Amino acid sequence: MKTTVTELFKIEYPIVSGGMVWCSGWRLAAAVSAAGGLGLLGAGSMHPETLAEHIAKTRQALGGNGGRPFGVNVPLFYPEIDALIDLLIAERVPIVFTSGGNPALYTERLKAAGMTVAHVVASARFARKAEAAGVDAVVAEGFEAGGHNGRDEITTMTLIPQVREATRLPLLAAGGIATGRGMLAAMALGADGVQVGTRFALSAESSAHEAFKARCTTLSEGDTMLCLKKLSPVRLVKNEFYARVAEAEARGAGVEELRELLGARRSKRGIFEGDLAEGELEIGQVASLVRRVEPAGEIVREIITEFRTAREEVQRWEI
Repeated sequence: MKTTVTELFKIEYPIVSGGMVWCSGWRLAAAVSAAGGLGLLGAGSMHPETLAEHIAKTRQALGGNGGRPFGVNVPLFYPEIDALIDLLIAERVPIVFTSGGNPALYTERLKAAGMTVAHVVASARFARKAEAAGVDAVVAEGFEAGGHNGRDEITTMTLIPQVREATRLPLLAAGGIATGRGMLAAMALGADGVQVGTRFALSAESSAHEAFKARCTTLSEGDTMLCLKKLSPVRLVKNEFYARVAEAEARGAGVEELRELLGARRSKRGIFEGDLAEGELEIGQVASLVRRVEPAGEIVREIITEFRTAREEVQRWEI
C-alpha cells in the first residue's frame, strides 16, 4: 500500500501506533513495525535511561540498525525534555513524533540530526504552525482520542478535512480510529494514514496492566469523558477517581484543587499498576468497539483486511 505516509516513514502500511504513556514499550513498538506499520515508543512515561533501554531492545527485535523503522513519541511538556532530545540524537532514532508543545523548539535540531519529525495537532491553526516550524508530517487528533486532548473538542471527522485544507504535508488521522472502516473514512476525508492508540493500548504487547485492559474491553458508549480542562484536558474512564474529579469540576473547583486531586503518579497507578478505582484510566471513546486483547501484528492485519473489504464495497456503489 503506497501513500505519502508509507513513503515518508518507509513502511508497508500507513498505520502508526500511538506513543502512549505506560503502554508503548519496546514490545509493542517492535510488534507494530514488524507487521509493516510504524511502532512508536512512548517516552512520556520513561526516564532517559529507561528510554535508552527500550530503544536498544526495539532495534534488536527489528534486526538492528538496518532493520525495520520505528519511532519515539516525545511530549514537549515532559520535565526531562532536554535530556530526552539529547538521547534521541545520540541514539540516531530515525523518526520522532512530538506533541503537547511548540514544535519550533526542537524540530530544526532534530532534522539537522537526520531525523524525520511529525507533530501532533488538534486544529488547522496549529497544523500551519507545525508546517512553518519545518516538520515533515502532522498528526491531526480529534477529541475522541484517549489521554490528553485539545481544548476545543473538535471531532476527528471535522478536523481532518480542515487540516487537509490547511497543509499539504503528509497527514495522519488520529482519535477514534481502530478499524479498517475507520481508516478508510479518515483517508476519504484527506488523511494519508492513521495513528491508532486505543486498540494498540489494549493489545497483547502493550505494557498496560492486564486489569486495565480487561476493564477497557468491557466499556460501552459514554463510559469515557473528557475532563480536567482547567489543567490539561484528558479523556478518562468513569470510575471512583473520575467521579471525584467530576464533582469538583461541577462546583467550580480551581486549578490548585484539581492539581492536588490529581496528585502524582495517577496515570501510572491506573494504567500500569491496574488500580481501577483510584487510578487515572486514560482510553479513547473507540474502546467500546474493542472486545478482546489481540497481538499487535494481528491488529495491523485485521485493519488492512477490513480496509480493503470496505474499499471494495464502496467502489461497487452506483452513482
